Amino acid sequence: MSTYEDTRHAWEQASQKHVREYAELLDEARTARLLPLEEQLLAPLVDGARVLHPQSGHGIDDHGLVALGAQEVLGLDYSPTAVSAARRRAEELDRPCRYEEVELPATGLAEGTQDLVYTGKGALIWIEDLAAWAAEMHRVLRPGGHLFVYEAHPLVPLWEWDAHDARVRRDRGYFARSHVNDSFPALGATEHQRTLAELVMTITGAGFELLHLAEHPEPFWMPQDEEPAAAWDGRLPNAISLLARRR
Repeated sequence: MSTYEDTRHAWEQASQKHVREYAELLDEARTARLLPLEEQLLAPLVDGARVLHPQSGHGIDDHGLVALGAQEVLGLDYSPTAVSAARRRAEELDRPCRYEEVELPATGLAEGTQDLVYTGKGALIWIEDLAAWAAEMHRVLRPGGHLFVYEAHPLVPLWEWDAHDARVRRDRGYFARSHVNDSFPALGATEHQRTLAELVMTITGAGFELLHLAEHPEPFWMPQDEEPAAAWDGRLPNAISLLARRR
């Protein structure tokens, strides 16, 4: 298989987790909320909004967007397993969340139909052509619409998961273009790597005005069955939040 096919296969295999843990995720969706940082930034923008969630995965955050007042959420993912599980949850809970199996960066949506694009939490590493993705997000947003990203910091692939010492992996580099995932969720998949500057310049170059950019020491996800890594003790960046507006 090609690198792309390897990655897609790995993501589809990882998405089986959404089926195995369906009951737990359904309970989580019932009372889902976004993180306080997300709600603080998005509360003025989400109420009554049409939200697009590319790389939607299990879709739990979509229920958090609805709780914050979203009129509807459209989740896009290229895993049929992820899409079907998320769709079933939304139907069971009677939430205004829809899901489609889509090959990004193209969305198939009409221009200017969305109020907010919400994405992140391990999503952008799967996008090979970030410039094309950013251009498509700009196209589907209405003028004045917003793009929100809450994502792993581009330095995160460098951190060892050692519980005692915060250090850089010997086999990774900040300016590398890609690396192979050697942990959950998609073991063996190719992840695309960018610097923080490249991410910001790509988004602004697609026609967005940057409104907010912050770096955070807390990771957005921690494995529950492992001791916390020393890289998460507050000294190193582990996440970023970005809010931009379509000019």
